[in-house]
Amino acid sequence: MNKNSVVAKKKFGQNFLKDETVLRKIVEAMPKNNHKIVEIGPGLGDLTKYLVDVKSVEAFEVDTDLCKLLQKTFKKEIDTERLHINCGDVLNAWQSSLVDEPYDLVANLPYYIATNIILKALADPMCKNILVMVQLEVAEKFCASEGEKVFGALSVITQSIATSSIVVKVPPTAFEPPPKIDSAVFLIQKSADRSDECFEDLLRVAFKQPRKTLMKNLSAKYDKKELQTVFDELALIHTIRPHQLSTKDYHQLYKLIK
Repeated sequence: MNKNSVVAKKKFGQNFLKDETVLRKIVEAMPKNNHKIVEIGPGLGDLTKYLVDVKSVEAFEVDTDLCKLLQKTFKKEIDTERLHINCGDVLNAWQSSLVDEPYDLVANLPYYIATNIILKALADPMCKNILVMVQLEVAEKFCASEGEKVFGALSVITQSIATSSIVVKVPPTAFEPPPKIDSAVFLIQKSADRSDECFEDLLRVAFKQPRKTLMKNLSAKYDKKELQTVFDELALIHTIRPHQLSTKDYHQLYKLIK
């Protein structure tokens, strides 16, 4: 098998990033530090070839055909320990930490597991920064500010422990085969790890039906009279929508109704 004969497999959500300008922008946006790089879904190695020039890389690839191709393509880098390839499902390998040293996640993530992977990386104490390509709407949710329609649970979770920003928006033409949607590279720089499951449970209830009022959503789980008291204490109007609160508001709300 050679690189040119590879056909993307739908079951693995494969869209190979080919645009050299975007690939270079990803590398340029990497935080400057001594961390190892973890790449999930290296595919044909188009990003990997840039990453191994900068640092040592721990890669995770689920497609056994691509594993063989990567091992052949990067034989020199594997022999000199610039690259280590783990063949198999990264989610099966991921315990509390994916690797046993500080790392930055840098990857063009398969769309179908992107959100799950980012949330696991946010919880992983060894993961310090996340620089990934995902579908645009997912990137916008992780990077949204209060008041924006897409501001939701993912935005609050991220803002609670990190700063986030979109690096570059990427059109379908940058990929082979081209997906049907736009993509984006975004960066999360962590200052802590997500660890409060009870807080995230509250967020799930709060944003379950985003068009309804926050009071209505929370009333499905919490006592309405208690909620009214808490809202008054925080000077929140009872008709406020979930996306109109700030991350700080949600933490104050959580403390009072816990």
